Amino acid sequence: MIESQNSDHSKFHLLEPDYSKPSYILPKNLHKRILEKLVFLYGEERAESCFNEISRIMKAYYSYKSQNMIDWEKTIDPSNRFTEKDVILITYGDLVCGDEESPLQSLRDFSSKYIKGTINTLHILPFFPYSSDRGFSVTDFKQVDPQLGTWEDITNLKTDYRLMFDGVFNHVSAKSAWFEEFLNQNPDYVDFFESYPSKESIPKNALKSVVRPRTSDLLTKFETIKGERYVWTTFSPDQIDLNYKNPKVLIKIIDILLFYVRMGADIVRLDAVTYLWNELGTSSANLKQTHMIVKLFRDVLDAVAPDVAIITETNVPHEENIKYFGNGYDEAQMVYNFALPPLVLYSFHTQDSSKLTEWAQALEKISDTATYFNFLDSHDGVSIQGAINLLSKEEIKLLEQRAVEHGGLISYKDNGDGTVSPYELNITWYSALNRKDSNEQVDLQIKRFIASRSIALVLMGVPGIYLLSLFGSKNDVKAVLEGKNPRIINRKTICKHACDKALYDEDTTTYRINEYFGRIIKKRAQEKAFHPNAPQKVLNISTSLFSILRTSVDGKETILALTNITEKNLKFEVNTRDFGLETDHWNDVLSEKSFISENGKFSINIEPYGMLWLKTTLN
Repeated sequence: MIESQNSDHSKFHLLEPDYSKPSYILPKNLHKRILEKLVFLYGEERAESCFNEISRIMKAYYSYKSQNMIDWEKTIDPSNRFTEKDVILITYGDLVCGDEESPLQSLRDFSSKYIKGTINTLHILPFFPYSSDRGFSVTDFKQVDPQLGTWEDITNLKTDYRLMFDGVFNHVSAKSAWFEEFLNQNPDYVDFFESYPSKESIPKNALKSVVRPRTSDLLTKFETIKGERYVWTTFSPDQIDLNYKNPKVLIKIIDILLFYVRMGADIVRLDAVTYLWNELGTSSANLKQTHMIVKLFRDVLDAVAPDVAIITETNVPHEENIKYFGNGYDEAQMVYNFALPPLVLYSFHTQDSSKLTEWAQALEKISDTATYFNFLDSHDGVSIQGAINLLSKEEIKLLEQRAVEHGGLISYKDNGDGTVSPYELNITWYSALNRKDSNEQVDLQIKRFIASRSIALVLMGVPGIYLLSLFGSKNDVKAVLEGKNPRIINRKTICKHACDKALYDEDTTTYRINEYFGRIIKKRAQEKAFHPNAPQKVLNISTSLFSILRTSVDGKETILALTNITEKNLKFEVNTRDFGLETDHWNDVLSEKSFISENGKFSINIEPYGMLWLKTTLN
């Protein structure tokens, strides 16, 4: 029996299926919901056979569940799936290296030494065999890349952490067995991918409106045993889009989804799900069919794995992004908050929080079971798509210029109309904020970095942190010069021995950032007011501050979080009566200093890039 534990629960999957126990019976309401979605996607005739096969897969998965797990699932409170204790660390399986051990073993050793007790969830970016794009061109969905380790290594990580797996379900590698069968024109795989005998066979202008995150050719020519075929490749010639118009593709992916759950996934990240369904004559982005498939995945998990959450990675403008919540109960439990990174970066560059405050004031609680994934940077850098319609073209241009001035690069996307536009800033978060050639004191740069990171900690949702940002990593210019991919600027491998040395030397930037950052993360985890469902009110006290009021779900505790986004010392008066609060005693969670107000008023002094988390208990 495989046992996987973390601070929240213990759960068990059997090593072998147990067919002696009663077979799983799908509740009528879920039966209806799943079948309706399949009818929408495929019509009534194909929907029935598709449903029968999905039902079989769910029953097969259920046979691996122990009675302990089945009993435990009955106690799940979906509104507490995520709490103030949740912080997700994003990392590649081989971002940490050691001696004479697999990278995943090195990651476990590193995690046990430096993040255990501070961060409780690991998002391991695709750890499957791949042919390109650092794991995002998968050759085999059900294997661990032997250069990283084994499934046992994954299970060992799960002993101490919840795990997020990547569902790279938009495409497969051109070197995968599935695509090889397509090239062999195996009848079972001919329709696994969308292909055409020639470009001329496609109706004129049918591809003109397709929106993509890349500028490479949309159609890639391949030689098959029956001649040339032009295959749909949204991301690159090595990443072949799956054709979900074929229900067999959907069935295969649902089988893989539940396999991931069985192997330890607590959260499944749907990578690039924006482009899941392709349709000639449309943008092929965010289509109704795509949303329907995400909802179908949710139905399947709700039925047989109710403890597992879906998070959608949809790098699109904010208003389109939040549609992946569905009605708050029927689609993703979390979405990447793509508007947050560019707005925070813009606020610190201009030392003006107006844009961030205006957006955050309109940010609404979705439901008790759905929330935002608040991240600032990732393995790709800093996306700017979420800022479209929130920042002007001139303001986005400022972000581009600053990124280049700070040693970064820009990646572009195809707009579908013959033009391209900036897609993301390829730069580390520390370098995005701080120029290498600046005459500033390092202390000031560290404070700026931590202050910016704190905003993702106080905002409604679950914070996510890219591993390299735990140490304030700077641009890996050497890697970019040696390679051709601008994204590798933020993917520098950490040597365990060098990390040990830096983290025990109090004079290093690495030590100072890690100690400071780790301390405020631990403080956050102790405060009920930072529960994802805790109400928030974004205040407009000053354009030099980002100010937010969070109140615990039980209404007993409130935290006024103030972040100075400027290099100036700020002095101002706060009147808590303006917020409807009558208490006069406040305690700063971070410094443990006390503040007493008179008639609700007290004066505050915040140093450059300083933070105050002022807590009060309500009657």
